[in-house]
Amino acid sequence: MLVLTRRSEESIRLGEDILITIVEIKGNQVRLGISAPKGMRIYRDELYQKILEENRLSAETDGEIFGRLREVFRKP
Repeated sequence: MLVLTRRSEESIRLGEDILITIVEIKGNQVRLGISAPKGMRIYRDELYQKILEENRLSAETDGEIFGRLREVFRKP
């Protein structure tokens, strides 16, 4: 892990397209501003971990359920 020290209003650049700016430091919280391409998805880590877990669970879904759904939505 790379650890950098930045003060309020200072920035870190990731590649050519991403700029992270320290907007405010208040107690034990830091507010970040992130400039990135519009199509890039940015998540808080805890939310990203939930998304990964939901994707994993959905990939493990029993194939029998899809068979039942296929029957329900079969065209007459």
